[in-house]
Amino acid sequence: MIQSAQVASKFTLFTHHAKTFPNLVTALRNSMLRTGVFKDEQTAAEQVVQVLNFNIHLVKDFRGRRYIERITECIPVEEKNEYTFDHRKEKTLEGKFDKFFDNATVYFTKQTNRELYKYRNVLEFVDDSYVLTNPISDENIKGMRENMNDADVEAFDAFLERNWGIKPPKLAVYDEEGKEIKSEGPDDLRTDKVAEVSATPAEAAVRRVPKNPNAAGMQRPVMKKRPSNMARPSGTQQIKRKPTELKNFDLDEE
Repeated sequence: MIQSAQVASKFTLFTHHAKTFPNLVTALRNSMLRTGVFKDEQTAAEQVVQVLNFNIHLVKDFRGRRYIERITECIPVEEKNEYTFDHRKEKTLEGKFDKFFDNATVYFTKQTNRELYKYRNVLEFVDDSYVLTNPISDENIKGMRENMNDADVEAFDAFLERNWGIKPPKLAVYDEEGKEIKSEGPDDLRTDKVAEVSATPAEAAVRRVPKNPNAAGMQRPVMKKRPSNMARPSGTQQIKRKPTELKNFDLDEE
């Protein structure tokens, strides 16, 4: 499954029963180690996080009803060359040793406690409504827009700007000969056109669902409250401003 997700695949969809996102990564890593292809735990985990873009976590309550509790995005951490050659500038032997130990500290940190990924909740179910908690990363926004038609791109761009203030670069338009058509105004950011598409059918479908979910063959998710003394998982990042509530938002219909 991991191999098919890395090559020759538009996208990969699979199910798992992990309770948290770190548990999901650990379980898939252990499965890869059991195959015998990988011997190093860190290398196996690195392969896993490269294909886990989003995790849609469903919860089943004691009444037997299922609902989406959260949508979590996985952001792989790129390894950077943080070594320096400042020891060459030092005049004293003591200064050279200090710079050497700085590089040695970076090396052992990478070998023993390297951070492979970060994860953060994009959407959460809180107090009987869906709440946007963190913006989608630029890399995943780019990949999502590349696989949308023009109408969906405009609706998605309006959604990003309205909720997170994100203005993706406008898509290039080509003529019949394959030449790019230059439009008036800046090419790097969208302008006032974003506000004009907020009422398109695709955007309206994202924002609203029927008032009576049962009429459309759906079952409204049960109210799920987080206890006040429950801390958020370590590694998640939250924005400071008040999150946007998406009332009557049904992901199953979309």
